[in-house]
Amino acid sequence: MVKISNKTLRKNRVRATVSGTSARPRLSVFISNTHVSAQIIDDEKAKTLASATSVGKKLTGTMSEKAAIIGKEIGERAKKAKVKTVVFDRNGRAYAGRLKALADAARAQGLEF
Repeated sequence: MVKISNKTLRKNRVRATVSGTSARPRLSVFISNTHVSAQIIDDEKAKTLASATSVGKKLTGTMSEKAAIIGKEIGERAKKAKVKTVVFDRNGRAYAGRLKALADAARAQGLEF
């Protein structure tokens, strides 16, 4: 119970300062025990510009490898949506491991944050 409330506090603290605009949308990342999801969101228009998820795909490997695949995919979809720079929303998670693998893969596709 304490872990959940602590994560909620961290998430709210991050979201108080991170907001996506038309010029610089928000890259929101969600990582569960089995899946990874990422969305590029314009908060001003309340619209998702691009998304990628491991749900429904037969991805093999560790969670870090899955996160890297989703990071590459969200980078490619951001190019199609003509998004070059984003604000990174880590959703209350520490920037390490799976989250870092996703971010590095997205940067390798040309996404700047």
